[in-house]
Amino acid sequence: IGAAEAQSIAIRMEKIITPRPMTHDLFVSFAHAFGVKLKQIFIYKFEDGIFSSELTFADEERTVVLDARTSDAISLAMRTNAPIFTTKSILDETGFLMEEVGEASDDAGSEPDGDSALGKADETGFNHEPKLEQYTVEELERTLKKLIEAENYEQAAKVSEVLKRKRGE
Repeated sequence: IGAAEAQSIAIRMEKIITPRPMTHDLFVSFAHAFGVKLKQIFIYKFEDGIFSSELTFADEERTVVLDARTSDAISLAMRTNAPIFTTKSILDETGFLMEEVGEASDDAGSEPDGDSALGKADETGFNHEPKLEQYTVEELERTLKKLIEAENYEQAAKVSEVLKRKRGE
């Protein structure tokens, strides 16, 4: 995922309003203006470290499937609430438990990571409620960045919510 795509995803997660529309926002506005709806994202391939995705668009008359970079597909899905699908084999090959986020971190600082702040999955596979409130805004911002880089958007959204509360938003 490139820096621009990560920024676009993070801006959407943070619900930041930019003074001018970003490219993904413009695309969504364009589709809406012409009555086209993003129906779903399908991540259909993972090869040589690269994900491949398809976007399914529909209007009243037809359905069209387009190839897309996965980072763009995710950014558009976040803006339209379109569901994201993949295959079991891709999930098995590339998916990870939350505890792996902390292990993947090369920063041994005291800020929250996948183990301490976001909880470990227990034997049932569910994460326990994290205790993110104890960390500073700066620590949470660094953690949010790491989670976005790891493409762990679900946990990043949780950190984002705590950041909003701490900032009084």
